[in-house]
Amino acid sequence: MRKVGIIGTGGIADAHIAGYLAFPEDCEITALADVVPGKAAQKAADLGLVGAVAFDDPLHMLAQADLDLVSIATPPSTHAALAIAALDAGIDVLVEKPMAPSLEECDAMLAAQERSGRILSVVAQNRFRDDLAALKDVVDSGLLGSISHVDVDSAWWRGLAYYDLWWRGTWEKEGGGCTLNHAIHHIDLLLWLLGRPTEITAMLANAQHDNAEVEDLSVAILRYDRGLAQLTSSVVHHGQEQGIVIQGANARVSLPFAVSAERARADGFPEESGDEDVVSRIRALVEGRTPLTHVGHAGQIGDLLAATREGRRPIADGADGRNAVEVVTAIYQAGFERRFVALPIAASDPYYRAGHLVSVAPHFFEKSTSLIEAAS
Repeated sequence: MRKVGIIGTGGIADAHIAGYLAFPEDCEITALADVVPGKAAQKAADLGLVGAVAFDDPLHMLAQADLDLVSIATPPSTHAALAIAALDAGIDVLVEKPMAPSLEECDAMLAAQERSGRILSVVAQNRFRDDLAALKDVVDSGLLGSISHVDVDSAWWRGLAYYDLWWRGTWEKEGGGCTLNHAIHHIDLLLWLLGRPTEITAMLANAQHDNAEVEDLSVAILRYDRGLAQLTSSVVHHGQEQGIVIQGANARVSLPFAVSAERARADGFPEESGDEDVVSRIRALVEGRTPLTHVGHAGQIGDLLAATREGRRPIADGADGRNAVEVVTAIYQAGFERRFVALPIAASDPYYRAGHLVSVAPHFFEKSTSLIEAAS
């Protein structure tokens, strides 16, 4: 039975707690911590975690509680220090996205994982969705052929009050805007599907939130071998219609799920009927999949618990989390400096270092409100 602690008891902690409660034979939540006095105790009471001890200092929890695994669900600027402290205490870690605001901090977390011999996993709950797992199977099958273009829309909408919370909307505390804190999931999916791009360029804007320093919209172009990917990161899109479209040499597949395939006439123009053989093979692959037993955070937590039992890496580990932060860093560097950025980003690059991005980032607007708790 794995003893689990939760650090940070805001809204996203509920997804972690529900995930662990889905595996009562494998784990038990025994401790919660939050820097706001009494907040952890209130969360335990609200969710009926009668056996869990509450702490007002996460480091005290790590030092005093008997824990095997800890979830870190705190603002991004705190992730590295808390994860390193937990790993060095011999505790496995699941940390919320983004892994950390800088590559230097990500690498410090990976170094702590290496020296401790523990497991470090970064939340990538969308890998544990049936529709996205099916898309991954299609890409891996080779049925699409070589990839020509990928269009990813990480389209969200948030009102002005969203950035009133004290840590949101600041480069120092949140680490960035929608590119880092919303599109990080879609960036992880892009890397999961296609691997690391070779080059990135981007433009950033704050189109609607004049109470935040950070961007609320970015558009990036990523180069993959002969093909390109286009990523829109946004909290200004009404309808919040998120999607992924993958164009290959043989066919197109997309989410929400759709598949089509053209077939050329002798003159190169498409035939009216299309290539039904390719379409049927892709549909058969998707329809033949066994659905996931657990999805979202619960799916990732189930995989993490299995990884600790089996002594293997989890499906989404620290290296995956770092790779997503590297893409975000390149988007910011490209947008700030209006240029192309090659990957990988070297340790000698100023943007690798903690604090550099904060020091050079444009303040689109100055934060006008700073609330301890978000309005209900």
